[in-house]
Amino acid sequence: MIQQGACTIFKVNLLDGNEDFSATTTYTYKIALYTANANLGPQTTAYTSDGEITGTGYTATGEDLTLIPATSDNSTVGYISFDNVTWDPANFTARGALIYNGTTGAAVCVLDFGSDKTATSTFTVTFPTANSTNAIIRLN
Repeated sequence: MIQQGACTIFKVNLLDGNEDFSATTTYTYKIALYTANANLGPQTTAYTSDGEITGTGYTATGEDLTLIPATSDNSTVGYISFDNVTWDPANFTARGALIYNGTTGAAVCVLDFGSDKTATSTFTVTFPTANSTNAIIRLN
């Protein structure tokens, strides 16, 4: 079962200073894709290969993400986001994803696509607009 949301370990890591979403970060953030049989949610602590998809164009551990660094747009909300990520070629089915710190392996958040998504040529994860009301990760 895939349950969307921020991972508890991510919240702890933020408070402990173990994440860096600045423009000068030395961390790599990644996104891995999963089948509906994966067991992912707020309790997820780290990247796992259990339930990870297989298929043409997909490599285990997923793809690197390009960070849109932490900022605020004069509101009380700080946020980060990532550029969209595309697998091309792609021939696989995914139900959800795990964003994680590729440097430490620590989980950040789980995405539930709502249903199985099947690709036969390209597969793109489109992130919402990077602003205080839509960004993928917001703190207020």
